[in-house]
Amino acid sequence: MNQSTATTVGFDSASVDPIEVQISLDMVKRAVYVTPLLAAIAAMIWDGPGATSALFAVGLVIVNFLLAAALVSGAARISVGLVMAATLFGYLIRLGLILVAFLLVRDANWISRPALGATIIVTHLGLLVWELKYVAISLAHAGIKPARP
Repeated sequence: MNQSTATTVGFDSASVDPIEVQISLDMVKRAVYVTPLLAAIAAMIWDGPGATSALFAVGLVIVNFLLAAALVSGAARISVGLVMAATLFGYLIRLGLILVAFLLVRDANWISRPALGATIIVTHLGLLVWELKYVAISLAHAGIKPARP
């Protein structure tokens, strides 16, 4: 479909978020749903510091996903090579940012290290696996699967 055909059928590519942004925002929405449950579980196991650690960890995961989408979508506007570099080096930078965040709060009295680590791991993996159910891997509908009629 060329640009003139796309515009005549009501599809404006400039008004649609890039696929990686759509997927990240979808995962953020799911993270908001599970955050109270994660905080409650962490509070039962590690008391108050567990709950605050879980909330902090979910915030780190959300920032990580949004930063990943921003890096890739920004690089995609420039070149494929930059997408590959942004993906690889962006991953390393984002891991470094999580490490820096941990190092800044590791000795705080409101942090439980086991709760923080467990929540970061469970939330990253859980949201990615949960999102697999909703991602369409096809050329017809790349990104989030369209709703069934």
